[in-house]
Amino acid sequence: MNRRFAISLILGAAMAGTSALTGALTPKARAPQAHEQFSLEQMIPARFGDWVLDPTVVPLTPDPEQQSVLEKIYDQTLSRTYINPQGQRVMLSIAYGGDQSESLQLHLPEVCYVAQGFEMLKEGDAVLPTRFGEVPVKRLVARLHERNEPITYWITIGDQTTRAGIQQKLRRLAYGLSGKIPDGMLVRVSTIGANDAAAYTVQDRFVGDMLAVLAPRDRARLLGAGAGQAPAQAQAPAPAPPPARG
Repeated sequence: MNRRFAISLILGAAMAGTSALTGALTPKARAPQAHEQFSLEQMIPARFGDWVLDPTVVPLTPDPEQQSVLEKIYDQTLSRTYINPQGQRVMLSIAYGGDQSESLQLHLPEVCYVAQGFEMLKEGDAVLPTRFGEVPVKRLVARLHERNEPITYWITIGDQTTRAGIQQKLRRLAYGLSGKIPDGMLVRVSTIGANDAAAYTVQDRFVGDMLAVLAPRDRARLLGAGAGQAPAQAQAPAPAPPPARG
């Protein structure tokens, strides 16, 4: 066999193998699965616990340019404000995107708020305890003029809750290597007030009340797989048998 011809065959086979490998590792777009067909409006009740809708306060809304970007990223969004009898208000924002590829990924509050002119005063990781497990969250404090807004949010990529940043990127990478495109959810709650610690306490209680009334399948959408069921109640020990009679 001609040496030049043999080298051409080897190079051709290598290029074909590289092309096949690239194709195998390129995430494939897919039609929405059955578990992705839901409505945020219907999923989150307008009233739960002692919280009811308050139409007088509107959560932070993006400017027209940002809105155009978000419409490409998200399939569904929900923005509401709730109030309780004590006058405490919590703003809730949920965004769902069925395609979390490199070009269409969750738009994090750190970006949204700064783009709206807010100064990001604090940010850090935390854990939000619930009856259904601990949720890894991000705590922020954003300020615009006299408005001080403590924020708590978490994200899910595919079927797991994950921290924004490196963990988020690693989750997307894992899906990419499997040839799948994950969906994603971002849940954000915030309040307006100067006392950050008190605000987070109210937010945690609000989240707990909301999760408690959701169906297990809907809780799993917000918290990831394995978080939809309430913890099993401890069973009382069986009564001791009566003493034997002689």
